Amino acid sequence: MRSPDSAGADAAGPGAPQSPAPRAPLSPAELFHRVFELLAAMEEAQRAKVVDLARRLVPHLTAEDIRNPHDFPDLDDPDWHFEDGQLAGIEAVRFALRGLASDVLGDGEEREARARPEIGGQPREGGGAQGE
Repeated sequence: MRSPDSAGADAAGPGAPQSPAPRAPLSPAELFHRVFELLAAMEEAQRAKVVDLARRLVPHLTAEDIRNPHDFPDLDDPDWHFEDGQLAGIEAVRFALRGLASDVLGDGEEREARARPEIGGQPREGGGAQGE
């Protein structure tokens, strides 16, 4: 037998908070689109963090210089390598999800789902900030 405390929301009374109405599920294309938007924002924020930290270590570095850290011994910093590794991980997730989106949606819909403004006006193809 249920106790009065375990009764459902219906028994809570007219002033009790109501749970939100269920939302219609997203289509696979819309779901992938939203995931790619989130990943783009995460990637942009992490890229800014990598560049800012690199410029604290070596103030005159350009974004292109940071893609070739082996040319700058002062970038041999564990904190910078950690942040750069985080960026590479975000990019790896994006690449894996592109493949999954292509499998699930087909090529045309996959391109639409991942359509987004490219970071820094440049298409982001390739690997992490170190070796693209």
